[in-house]
Amino acid sequence: MGQEYFINNQQLQSKVDSLLPSQGGAGAGFDLSASTQIIPIIDLTESAEGSNLRQDLQSSLSFNSVTAFDVTNTTTTIINNTGYFRIFGTFTGFGITEALVQINDGATDKDLISYRTDNSNPSVIPYDFIVFLEAGHSIKLNVSSSNGFMVGCTRQIATIDEVLVNP
Repeated sequence: MGQEYFINNQQLQSKVDSLLPSQGGAGAGFDLSASTQIIPIIDLTESAEGSNLRQDLQSSLSFNSVTAFDVTNTTTTIINNTGYFRIFGTFTGFGITEALVQINDGATDKDLISYRTDNSNPSVIPYDFIVFLEAGHSIKLNVSSSNGFMVGCTRQIATIDEVLVNP
């Protein structure tokens, strides 16, 4: 049997009162206490949110969850839906080449990432990042020459309402 200690700390008590009004903020509450007894804590957050997948498994890739792209010497829109998206792949370039990842709001492009090469040796640069797109926004890839290639995939990881998208 463990020993029990009472904690008299106004800052901690105020935080508990604001987070859990039924524990003291709205009526007669109880003092905070600590114990040397070990009490296991089970985190049911994922189940309560409707997902039973671990976070790393939720973001895994599958045949149906990815959209591949291969852009050379052109500008291509790769995402035009709302939500949170992972974009990953490689830029390969040699000679004088520029490649841009741009977000567009329907009227204006804004560069998110820029890659440039200016030598005869090929350069291979991996990328992997997450973007958020509001209604009317899109992601475009712009590769300036036939000496540059942006190859990769996109995967939606959550809707605009922050609901996770399983693979």
